Formats: sequence, C-alpha cells, structure tokens
Amino acid sequence: MSAHLPGIDSKILEVSIGGYTTAGIKPANEDAFAALQPAAAVRSLKGIALCVADGVSCSDNAQLASQTAVRTFIEDYYSTPDSWPVKTAAARVLSALNAWLFHHGQQHIERNGLVTTFSGVILKSTTAHLLHAGDSRIYRLRAPEKKGGLELLTRDHQQRNRDGSFFLTRALGMDSRLEVDYIQEELEAGDVLMLTTDGVHGVFTHAELSALAMQSFADLETHARAIVDAALQKGSDDNLSCLLVRIDHLPIEDIDEVHRRLTQLKIPPVLDVGQIIDGYKVERILHSGTRSHLYLARSNVDAQLYVLKAPSENFAEDAQYLEGFIREQWVGRRIDSPAVMKIYARPENSPFLYHICEYIEGQTLRQWLFDNPRPSLEAVRGITREIIAALRVFQRQHMVHRDLKPENIMLTAEGRVKLIDFGTVYVSGLGEVNSPLREDCPVGSADYIAPEYLLGETGSHVSDIFSLGVIVYEMMTGKLPFELPDMTRRPPRGLQPWRYRSAHQRRKDIPPWIDLALEKAVAPNARERYQALSEFLQDLCVPNADMVQQRESAPLLERNPVNFWRGLSLILLVIVLVQWAVLARH
Repeated sequence: MSAHLPGIDSKILEVSIGGYTTAGIKPANEDAFAALQPAAAVRSLKGIALCVADGVSCSDNAQLASQTAVRTFIEDYYSTPDSWPVKTAAARVLSALNAWLFHHGQQHIERNGLVTTFSGVILKSTTAHLLHAGDSRIYRLRAPEKKGGLELLTRDHQQRNRDGSFFLTRALGMDSRLEVDYIQEELEAGDVLMLTTDGVHGVFTHAELSALAMQSFADLETHARAIVDAALQKGSDDNLSCLLVRIDHLPIEDIDEVHRRLTQLKIPPVLDVGQIIDGYKVERILHSGTRSHLYLARSNVDAQLYVLKAPSENFAEDAQYLEGFIREQWVGRRIDSPAVMKIYARPENSPFLYHICEYIEGQTLRQWLFDNPRPSLEAVRGITREIIAALRVFQRQHMVHRDLKPENIMLTAEGRVKLIDFGTVYVSGLGEVNSPLREDCPVGSADYIAPEYLLGETGSHVSDIFSLGVIVYEMMTGKLPFELPDMTRRPPRGLQPWRYRSAHQRRKDIPPWIDLALEKAVAPNARERYQALSEFLQDLCVPNADMVQQRESAPLLERNPVNFWRGLSLILLVIVLVQWAVLARH
C-alpha cells in the first residue's frame, strides 16, 4: 500500500470550479448543484466533491429534494472516516439520504414525493469517482491533441413511453432501495468534467454540446453560463444547470520527492536510561533491534508511563519503511478501542520521528504460549473472542492488519487482548492515493500471513481471518498447521505448499468438528475460507452440522488422506507379497 499521509507536506490536487443554474422559463428552479474544495489536509484524504441534482417536476417538493440531496451529500461525505474508500463512504451517505427522502416522501400525498436525480463526482488523487442515478449527466472533455474530445461518462436511467416521452427508472427517493452507478476514471491535467441536468443536454446533439464545451472563456463560471444560455436559446423549457471543474494540477510525485517528504523529520539517536526527548525521560530500554527501538519513558507533563517507539537509523534512507512507520501513527490516532493500542500525538514542534504509545502491562501471546503449552479449549476460545473484537475495529475502519501474529497480540494483566504494531496495516482510503512507492515484497511473517500476499495479491479482511486461524491452531496444538519451505528462497507459484495438518491428530482431545473449523479458517484459497469472523467463532464453539455431515459423506481421500495413502500402501504391499510368494513356488 502507498499513500500520502497527513503531517507532512505533499503535492495536492488543484482544480478550478465554476457553475451556473437558472429556472429558465419555469416559475421555480428545481435544479441544485454544490461543490466543495476543502483544505489541503482534508483534500488529500477525502478529495474534492461536486454534484448536481434535478428534482422530479411531477412533485410539489422537487426543489426541496434536489437541494437536500446536494447539501446533505457534501456535508455527510466529509463526515465519514478518513480510512474509508470513496465508494464505501459515498454509498453509505447516498443510501441514508435515499432512505430519508423516500420515508418523508411517503408521508405525503402522491404529488408531494421527494424524488431527484443525482450525479456526483469525488476527485481524489488522480482518480475521478463518479456516482450516478437518473438522467442528469457527467461528461469529460479532454484536449483533442490527447485524442480526447467530449465523452459522456454516465448513462441515463430512463425508458421511453408510447407517446415518445421518457420516464425515470432510477432516482434518489424513488424507492426504498437505491442502486447507484459507480465508475472510476483516471484523470489527466487539463481534463474538464461537466455535470449537466437534462434542461441543458436534452436540447443539443452531442456534436453541438461538444462544440460549446470546447469554446474558450475567461473563467469556468462564464463558460457554464454560456452553455446554459445557448440551451435556452435552443428552446429548452426546463430548469438548466451546468457545473464545470478543470483539473489544474495532479498530485503526482516522483520517488525523489517522496523521499524528501518522508525524511523531513529526524530519526532520534539511540537513547540510554535517564536521557530525555521532548519531555519524556527514558526509564527502561524495552527492545533495541535492527528495525526499531522501544523505550519505557515517563512524561514530565502528566507523570504517566508511555512506550516510545523510534525507527532504527538503518532505515533512514528507506522511503518504504518510513512511510509505513508514519502510517502506524496515522492508524493508531484514528482507532479508539480498548482492544487496540493507542498512539498519541507527538509535541507539535518536535523535529524527531517517533511514536508515543500506550503502555500496556502484560505479556505477548507468544509468552503466553510458552507458559501454556496445553491450554483448555475454553481458554483458547476466550482469547479468540478478544482478538476477534479487536479485528472488528479494524474492519469497521476498512483496515486490514496484515501482520497478525502472537508477538503483535498483548494480553493485559486483566486478561484482555490488545493488538499492537500497525506499520503494515492496509487502509482502503489511503490505498486510493497515488504514490510511486510500491511494496516489493510481502509484509508480515511467512508463518502467519495468508498465501495471497505471497502470490502478489493485496488481500482483504479474509486474509486476517487466515492469520487468526493459524494463531488459534497454534494455541491449541503448540504447532503450525503447515510445514512450509523457505518462502524467501523459493517464492510459491501456487497454493500447493499449504497442506493442512490435522489438529486432531496432534492433540486427540480436540474434537473433529473444531478441526474442521480450523481447516476452513486457514484454507489456502481465500474463497474457501470463512468470510466473516463471527462464523469462525461460532464453529469453534458449536459443531457445524453441515460441515460435519459433508466431511462424513466425503470419500476417504478427502476425509483422511493420511489413512487413505497408508491403506493404499498396505494393499499394494500385500499384492507385492502375494506375487512374490506365487513366484517363489514356481
């Protein structure tokens, strides 16, 4: 994953916006449009939003519907978590908006429904995310020298009546369920996106509208008004709206720019007990390794203990490592859960790069495994429930931990679980931001990460389920479910190395139905794995009758391949001995 992270200056998306709307020959304007180009920090994470809506004129509340749609969409979109991808955030907002319009529309007589078309664009990084329902439109104008011209990017959701008129088949507030077209388009500097209602594009041929769009004006607002005026002169009898946005600059960095951005903060020198950094006095060195240093330090502000995590100077020139380190703080600041380690803000004027982490009194799950080589199944279930609760926090934020292993799971003195180490967390919202940095090798420990990572795929929350399955298997048996070769020397080309070893064979008091649950959790093929954490936990606690029946009715080769091959080998041995005995008699 790669992304621009807040707190460090970077190139940002720059656009120009202009629009014009009028009632035309109608007494009231039932169109509406809105656009917001937020501050740079928000723009890099959430993008620039613009939208147009056309209230359905058969309703007395058409104007209210369109104005509510554009205003609410803009406000609510920027209220969604920064970690959410555009598609998820916009879909949640539009779904809630549609439900509100439909509900309130149903409270009135037929002509007072709240129905409106909607066409929206989120410009984020180098991509335009289009959201569309109805017969308003989104066009893209690209310079002819780039083999461009005016291109319609959306399709009208309408059907023709017998008399030649059209009626909408999809719009906000029309039905309790909403289907929205979602389209991604890559942007180029100089591109112009044009959003229009049917009062504009309905009176022009594509060639006529293209000629108008290609005209040159001093500013976009004047250009938008000229297009609307031309539609009026052409005989438009509807409300008219045109919204234009020009891509002036795209946030594209080369690797040298990324490196300069990431190395603006200094890596602190290795600290000793008694030394102070930004008001934190080191009381104990917890860990000093090749990748990072951990110190137990006391703040001179609140006298509380914290863990300071600093990168190793070995990685001072490693942009990929530094971006992961900065991402760890970004993630830790946005997750607020007792099941996840907190990361606090550094002093604003600090020139150093390090984390101020919550001090967790307890032990790692790895130490717990050493101390509990044969735990009860109920103890394992209890820890599993806690880990699942923590993973759900990441899932709700559209994050994937990607380095789930016993060393990154803390057990507190009260027996609660806390997940730590977020340097490899994949954040869907940040994954949409363009960067020259790319992960050249899989993240995480080869014993615990899902096969899809080693095969070059991004992975998903199902990948974390695989890692959890391996950990639960290890808690129960003390061993790993696979005997894998050295993946660093010979990267796998398929799923063959992941051959499951029965947990029941390694520990006889593990019921076969739990063995089936573990096997499904660590299935090499992600499609054959549990798709939900709750399903895995349920099958660890209660026998899954369908799974048990399916296994019992399967051929012996599937139920117990070891016994199958042993039996086959014994049969072949008997045949060989019989043949040898027959030959010996002759």
